[in-house]
Amino acid sequence: MSSSPKIDDTLREAIISQPNVILDDKDLMQALIAANERAMGGNIVDLRGIAMDRLESRLDRLEDTHRSVIAAAYENLAGTNQVHRAILRMLDPVEFETFLRDLSGEVSEILRVDATKLVLESVQNDSDTTVKRLGEVLSVAEPGFIDHYLSQGRGGQVRKVTLRQVQNASETIYSDKADWIRSEACLKLDFGDGRLPGMLVMGAEDPHMFGPQQGTDLLAFFTGVFERAMRRWLS
Repeated sequence: MSSSPKIDDTLREAIISQPNVILDDKDLMQALIAANERAMGGNIVDLRGIAMDRLESRLDRLEDTHRSVIAAAYENLAGTNQVHRAILRMLDPVEFETFLRDLSGEVSEILRVDATKLVLESVQNDSDTTVKRLGEVLSVAEPGFIDHYLSQGRGGQVRKVTLRQVQNASETIYSDKADWIRSEACLKLDFGDGRLPGMLVMGAEDPHMFGPQQGTDLLAFFTGVFERAMRRWLS
């Protein structure tokens, strides 16, 4: 004749007085359910147990989704703050040359990019003394260069913001930094009626810094502010 071992009275009273301690312990509940299934035998289908397993799987997936949403929200907030700080710094200078130099200086540091270049289309060459003096951040290209660069020679409509990985970065854009640029953000600039377009290019050594699967809302906003600032300087 077999008998079940009797539970310790103190432990029994503790469980009765605080049942939530058992219910909130995931591992303990799984052990109790498994013991109950063994006691029922292999020939009995426990529909409640099956339903509990399915609910538990759904809860795990829901928790994973919840964590992913929170992480994405924090990342988006951090990105928003970063772009806002870069814009405020960009609007500080009262001289055009300082404005341009800051693009490859503090603005680039805030945005955590490794290279920044402003490309302006012009029918004139780049022999202007200002262009030569600011060659690290400013270059002049012939009309049509920007659309050709953004579409990679395929033509068609180009987007306002283009994010992509690069294997052989353009020396025309990045000069001596071209060898280690692996991703870039290209912002096409509209300076108003009667003016040729421009392009602000931000390059990164990290190949995952910019990619076509990423959102462009923040950079589109940055582009709009930069265009308006440039229009004032150009006027």
